[in-house]
Amino acid sequence: HKKKPSSFVLYLYLWSPLKLERSRTVKTSHQKVADDTGLSKTAVQTSIRHLTRRRLIRSEMASKTATPVYSLLRPWRRPA
Repeated sequence: HKKKPSSFVLYLYLWSPLKLERSRTVKTSHQKVADDTGLSKTAVQTSIRHLTRRRLIRSEMASKTATPVYSLLRPWRRPA
């Protein structure tokens, strides 16, 4: 399979505030992620699609123009 370094960077970027705040979700815009990580907005959007397809993140939006809320999925962990 193709390796996607930008997807790895995005996953770590989303994981970081979740770990620090002990939260289950992160609400952030594509532009903010792009600015914080140094990736282009297009690379962020592509990475989000890739991670969603691989079922590593879940993205929810209240409306088409709302800021997305992301939650990380860990399919390698067994349910408790």
